[in-house]
Amino acid sequence: MMLKPAMNELLAQIPSRYMLVNVVAQRARQIASEAEEEGISLEDKPVSLALREVAEGKCIPHAEDEE
Repeated sequence: MMLKPAMNELLAQIPSRYMLVNVVAQRARQIASEAEEEGISLEDKPVSLALREVAEGKCIPHAEDEE
């Protein structure tokens, strides 16, 4: 099974695998929530959409503000 996009494309955008997992999971939850609120049926799974966004550089990790 081939991962699309390739892992090296994803790691070019986010160098840490652990951060990549967190960013993709968070974005996938956002995509699923937005689709549910708008009543849109997604053709692809939210995780697949989030992975594509990361590979295209559309989704970047944000540092959490420390108090």
